[in-house]
Amino acid sequence: MTYEVPRSLEGAKYLSLRSYKKDGTPVATPVWFATLDATLVIFTDGTSYKVKRIRRNPVVQVARCDVRGKVSGGWLPGRCRAVDDEPERIERAYAALNGKYGWTMRAGTLLSTLAGRVGRRLILEVTVDDQTSPS
Repeated sequence: MTYEVPRSLEGAKYLSLRSYKKDGTPVATPVWFATLDATLVIFTDGTSYKVKRIRRNPVVQVARCDVRGKVSGGWLPGRCRAVDDEPERIERAYAALNGKYGWTMRAGTLLSTLAGRVGRRLILEVTVDDQTSPS
């Protein structure tokens, strides 16, 4: 299956991932992402609050942003899931991220391994869906 990056995300290095607290308040976080099949893949700390929010409510929004999270494109609605217990999918997601970010991604993986944090990493998968509402 071929997936085309939404035009507003083409060439973007960072993606703002907006998830929602229990009370509906949005929380946006800048993240690295790559495309894989019909999804956007992101790696993150599996113990982070964004993961807890997404496990409770998979509705998200994504937008192009800079390293500090300043949004420079429109928000796109989507659904997000944690990729658990799918070793092949996880391996492919890391390959896509390594392909996009090169030595920077690999250096981060090395540093995380040395610090004992690589085991906490988790892949998130976002499917952009024009039919999804943000709340």
